[in-house]
This record gives sequence, structure tokens and C-alpha cells, in this order.
Amino acid sequence: MKIREAHRNEYTISTDKDKLDILSIHKFLAKKTDWAKGIPINTLKTSIENSLNFGLYYKDKQIGFARIISDYSTIAYLGDVYVLEKYRGKGLSKWLIHEIMEHPNLQGLRRWILVTDTAEWLYKKFGFTEISNPEFYMEKHNPKVYDGLVKNNAINV
Repeated sequence: MKIREAHRNEYTISTDKDKLDILSIHKFLAKKTDWAKGIPINTLKTSIENSLNFGLYYKDKQIGFARIISDYSTIAYLGDVYVLEKYRGKGLSKWLIHEIMEHPNLQGLRRWILVTDTAEWLYKKFGFTEISNPEFYMEKHNPKVYDGLVKNNAINV
């Protein structure tokens, strides 16, 4: 897939995996989120390898991230979205989601999926809604999956 970049002043959004600061992403996801708390670095690396990734940078510093899991024809899952607190309030999260939604390989999809308990206001601007028939939704969720793995695979952050 062709690497895409967008620029706005000293900020850049890029899909280039080689630019990603894996340690920075791991530090944020493993320590600052509820959804990926304690994620082992190797698990994160595998998830990035198998996703379409969007790094957000100020100059050369990674300040945000999001990734898409998709078959590129019918469905996409948006996950691991964040912007470092110091850079919030500048419209960067809106720009990041815009760039994701406009990616040429993600057009014409029947369904987008997102699981969030924060920033619903942001995703609603891009057409995300609450599930219309939650009684049809099923999941197998193990929120403690990383608990026993942290000691063996985590890095010191």
C-alpha cells in the first residue's frame, strides 16, 4: 500500500510504519489507557504490523497515533486513537480522523466499527453513531488478557 502523508505547519500525519516510534506508542497505550493498559510490547508490534497505521508527529516527534484493521472492501475497525495531552485542543484529533476517513483504501466500506468511552463528540462529527440494534451485537472480551504477560514482555517506561 502506498505511503500517504499530510502536512499542516510543523505537524505531519503519515502511514509510514518505519516512522513510528514504537516505544512512545507503547508507553502511552500501556500506561495511559484503559483499553490497552499493560499491553506487552511484542503484542503491540504484532498489532502494528497487521494494521494500517497513522502516526501523528510534531516535527519528528510522535505525538499521536491511530490504527485501522480492515479487509479494505467491506469493514474497518478504528482503534488505539490518541493525541498526547500537551498537543490536545489544537484540532489535531479531528485532522487525524479526517485523514483516516479520507484514505483511498478505506472508501466505500459497508461498516466502520469503533469502541470508545471517550471523545464521542469527535467521532460523531464523522458519522459514527451508537449501535442501532445493540441486541445484535456480541463480543468476547477479556480485559485482563495482558495481566499475566506484563512481567515477561513489557519494557520499562
